[in-house]
Amino acid sequence: MKERTFVSFDWALKRILRDKANFGVLEGFLTTLLKFNVKIHRLLESESNKERNEAKYNRVDLLAEDGQGELVLIEVQGEPEFAYFQRMLFGASKLVTDYINGGQNYENVKKIYSVNIVYFDLGQGDDVVYQGKTEFRGIHNGDLLRLSPYQRQKFNVSDVYQLYPEYYILKVNDFNKWSRVPLDQWLYFLCTSDIPEDADAPGLKEAREKLAIMKMTREEQRAYDSYRMSLHILENTMETARGEAMLEGHAKGLEEGLEEGRAKGLEEGRAKGLEEGRVKGLEEGRAKGLEEGRVKGLEEGRAKGMEEGRVKGLEEGRVKGLEEGRVKGLEEGRAKGMEEGRAKGLEEGRAKGMEEGRAKGMEEGRAKGLEEGRAKGLEEGRAKGLEEGAQDKAADIARKMKSKGMAVSEIAELTGLTVDEIIQLLS
Repeated sequence: MKERTFVSFDWALKRILRDKANFGVLEGFLTTLLKFNVKIHRLLESESNKERNEAKYNRVDLLAEDGQGELVLIEVQGEPEFAYFQRMLFGASKLVTDYINGGQNYENVKKIYSVNIVYFDLGQGDDVVYQGKTEFRGIHNGDLLRLSPYQRQKFNVSDVYQLYPEYYILKVNDFNKWSRVPLDQWLYFLCTSDIPEDADAPGLKEAREKLAIMKMTREEQRAYDSYRMSLHILENTMETARGEAMLEGHAKGLEEGLEEGRAKGLEEGRAKGLEEGRVKGLEEGRAKGLEEGRVKGLEEGRAKGMEEGRVKGLEEGRVKGLEEGRVKGLEEGRAKGMEEGRAKGLEEGRAKGMEEGRAKGMEEGRAKGLEEGRAKGLEEGRAKGLEEGAQDKAADIARKMKSKGMAVSEIAELTGLTVDEIIQLLS
C-alpha cells in the first residue's frame, strides 16, 4: 500500500483548516462544489468544536459563515447511519432557528448550505454527488412557483429555492479516478487522501502545501497517527461486531427457520385443505345457486319488468299525448283564430273606415265649399260691383245736374234714383 503523503480531509477539518491562514483550502473546495466564489468570514461553534472522543463517533463537522452572512455546514461521517437524511434536515433546521433572534422578521432567516461527505453507501443511486433544493410546482399544470419582482429585489435572489437550505451529498468511498475536472479532483482527494502534482482545482494547490504530513511537527504527526489508529480500531471493532452478529443471526435464523418451516407446513396444509374444500363447495354451491337463482330471477324479473313496463308506458304515452295534443291544438287554434280574427278585423275595419271616411269627407267638403264659395262670391261680388258702379255713376250725373240748377225731382226722373238717394248723395 502506498504510504500516505497528506493527512485525510476529516483530520484536516478537525485540526488544520480551522486556522484562518488555511481558509484558502476550504474556500477552494466550496467554490468548486457550489459553483460560486466563496470567501469565509469566520468559523462558528459547531458540534465538533466541542471536546469529545472522535474515535467514538467517526464524525467531524465544521460551521463557517461567508462574507454574505450565509452559513455553510460541512460534515464528514465514516460509519453508516440509516437515518442520516433526517440528521441532515435536523442540522440545517437547527441552524435556521439558532441564528435568528426572537424579535427579528422572517426575512432575516439565514441561507444554509449543508455539505455532507459520507464514506458509506447512503440510499440508492448511481451518482457520486447529489444536490437537494426546495421548489414548489403546481399540481394541475406543473408550473414552477417564482418570486415576485418585489421579493427578488428585497431578498436579492432570483428563485424561491435560494431562500431555503440546500443540501449536498458526496458519496466518495469508492471514487479513485483522477480527472482534469476540478470537482472530480476534489472527490479523488477526499477518497484517497492523495493530491497529484498536476492538481489545479481551486484550493488543492494550497492543500498540497498545508496538508503534507512531512510538514507537521512530531507532536502533530503522533496525534494524527493516534487518530488514524483509533479509526482503525473502531473499524475493526465494528467489523467484528457485524461478523458476530451475522453468525449469531445465522444460527438463530436456522433455528427459527426450522420452527417456522414446521409451522409454515401446517399452515400451508391447512390452507390447501381449505382451498380444495372451498373449490368443491364453490362448485356445488354454484350449481345449486344457479338453479335457485334462475327461479328467483324469473319471478323477480317478471315483476320488475311489469313495473318498469308500466312506468315506461306511462312516460311514452305522456310524450305521445303531448305531441298529438300539440298538433291537434295547433290546428284547432288556427281555425278558431282565423274566425275570431276575421270578425274582429271586420269590426275594427268598419270603425277605422268610418273614422277615415269622416276625416276624408271633411277634408274634401271643405275643399269643395271653398271652391264653390269662391265662385259664388266672385259672381255676387261682380254683380255688387256693377250695381255700386252704376250708383256711383248716377250720383256723379246727379251732382252735375244739380250744379246746372236742375230740380231734385227732375234729376230723379232722369237718373232713376229716388229723391232721398239724391239728397243723401248731394249732402
